[in-house]
Amino acid sequence: MVGDGATQRVLLLAAGGGAAVLAYRLLIAGQSRPSAPSLALQHLTDLLALLYRAVSGGSGGGASDGGASSLLRVGEGLVDLIGNTPLIRIRSLSEETGCEILAKAEFLNPGGSVKDRVALQVIQEAVAEGRLRPGGLVTEGTVGSTGVSLAMCAAAFGCRAFIAMPDDAAIEKAQMLEALGAEVQRLRPVSITHPDHFVNVARRRAAAAEDGNSLFADQFETPANFRAHLKTGEEILRQTGGRLHAFVSGAGTGGTIAGVSAALKQRRPEVQVFLVDPPGSSLYNKVTRGVMYTREEAEGKRLRHPFDTITEGIGINRLTANFSRAKVDGAFKGSDREAVEMAQYLLRNEGLFVGSSAAMNCVGAVKVARALGSGHTIVTVLCDGGHRHLSKFHSPAYLAESGLTPEAAGRGLGFVE
Repeated sequence: MVGDGATQRVLLLAAGGGAAVLAYRLLIAGQSRPSAPSLALQHLTDLLALLYRAVSGGSGGGASDGGASSLLRVGEGLVDLIGNTPLIRIRSLSEETGCEILAKAEFLNPGGSVKDRVALQVIQEAVAEGRLRPGGLVTEGTVGSTGVSLAMCAAAFGCRAFIAMPDDAAIEKAQMLEALGAEVQRLRPVSITHPDHFVNVARRRAAAAEDGNSLFADQFETPANFRAHLKTGEEILRQTGGRLHAFVSGAGTGGTIAGVSAALKQRRPEVQVFLVDPPGSSLYNKVTRGVMYTREEAEGKRLRHPFDTITEGIGINRLTANFSRAKVDGAFKGSDREAVEMAQYLLRNEGLFVGSSAAMNCVGAVKVARALGSGHTIVTVLCDGGHRHLSKFHSPAYLAESGLTPEAAGRGLGFVE
């Protein structure tokens, strides 16, 4: 219970009064967005339900605190900062497409990316099962974001981290890992079948631990990745009140699109799930034709090292255990040009400074909106912020060298093919 009966009544009256004012503004004063009232009222309903539980002594999910309100609950360190990210409306994209384009703001996780969810799930499960103890070593091969999340979460559980990564990933990711206390090894990009692929190097490092107190995170194959994003899907359902028509995302490990699609379709089978795939990735053809193939990797065209794209964190040329769980209805191709232009579009029109995979996801959202037509609600993921991409994706010099200097202006979406 919170205070005495008078305090409880004040709380409810304040909440009810605020709800009434906002409802008036939305329903009476009128807004240009037809779906805004239903979404806002759903959030108001959730708020009032939470307040009711607080003043009536109902369960709020908080720690034992002698009856204190769940609204006053103190979080348990890093763990309670991960997940439950806001779902935001991207106004410019919504108005230009005639659809409601909503995005999970995953860059607000403490490690700055959606990978915090996976890192936490992997380590929590390993600790609970006795496979990892304080003082142990957590290893992974990653282009950066998962490594940052693992280094942070490992420290929270009293463990160390070793991260192997390709040497063409943005240098600031390696610098951040080192600042977090991780041991970092940068390697030449090679095929996953090569023993010196960064993932294989990380796997061997865990196996070499003499005391056995080590964990290879194995983000591409571990079902913990999928399970982490079942929760992401459940959050989306709760935040939209189940009122959405489509979800779109790129895929690297495949965990996000697999977990979210499973959660959405379990409750709302009619929700459509789409993949957006960058250049050099085979997943588009896997979804649309059933074959893992990409023109850039075709026999006779394949380079000594795999084809590279400016978009980091998504796109792959093998079928992972996580992606094989995804329930995908269709796919779209995205280009480096579209991703670069979209990142600048979001900064120019929304003040959102996002990374390359987040920009590609928004390209996908526009393509889905055009395919479905106006009046639909489409959800995507803003995977991380742009601060990890300053030396490449957000570097004017690098973009100029790659022939990708942004050219679009204003709010038009003509750059999306």
